[in-house]
Amino acid sequence: MPELSAEPEALAGIAGGWIVVAEGIHKTFNRGHADREVRVLRGVDVSVAKGDVLVVIGPSGSGKSTLLRCINFLGPPDEGSVTFLGRTLTGAVPRFRPAERMRYERELRFFRTHIGIVFQHFNLFPHMTAADNVALGPTRALGLSRSQARERSVAELERVGMGEKANAYPSQLSGGQKQRVAIARALAMRPQLMLFDEATSALDPELIGGILEEMKRLAESGMTMIVVTHEMGFAREVGDRVVFMDEGRVVEEGPARSLIDNPQNERTQAFLSAILS
Repeated sequence: MPELSAEPEALAGIAGGWIVVAEGIHKTFNRGHADREVRVLRGVDVSVAKGDVLVVIGPSGSGKSTLLRCINFLGPPDEGSVTFLGRTLTGAVPRFRPAERMRYERELRFFRTHIGIVFQHFNLFPHMTAADNVALGPTRALGLSRSQARERSVAELERVGMGEKANAYPSQLSGGQKQRVAIARALAMRPQLMLFDEATSALDPELIGGILEEMKRLAESGMTMIVVTHEMGFAREVGDRVVFMDEGRVVEEGPARSLIDNPQNERTQAFLSAILS
């Protein structure tokens, strides 16, 4: 099995061109407490090819954000598997065999190193400048020197239009600027897959367009992306495929424009009618 690498492009040409394949994903919160159990995901299957943009839509509570967390194992699934760049993790965590545990932790680090994620809220360290926030991951996870990480940090901030704010602290930035820093932070890890969890939902309306434009440019550059969003214009224009989720299941999926303009499932029709009206 190959060792971790900061630049895994050699692994990108995997069979079928799939970057990530999630199969049979189940997730229950408060598992084991019958009176408080909440089944969030119920056997979800999704896959994304290299360079594609998969947009996940659906009502609040349908499991969209939980699916993203299962894909990069921030919240491991209870059942099912995720294969990323040919390497597979399952929901069952080995606990008793040291060799299995070591393998699991190695694969977990690989997933989290090469899958970037941008959340609704920015989660920047308030005592660190924008540049230092971005440089932290490459220093800690990739082993770059401070000077190398700083150089990469500044480059990524410039990429998202934040170069002149490199030495600013989060308290000195607007919400849109903070989200750009969060995007730069994810990109600084040189990810093979980017996850966006409703990245514009915490922003004022006038700031949303700028972040969506950054995401569009990222997609045009060839980045593989899974985007959870309620922005149907973005989904229709930038998405290659759309998945509609409801009650923890994939209800309908298909080419982005086709599904948004002409959904076949009644539940999808009702959702899009409400959100587009």
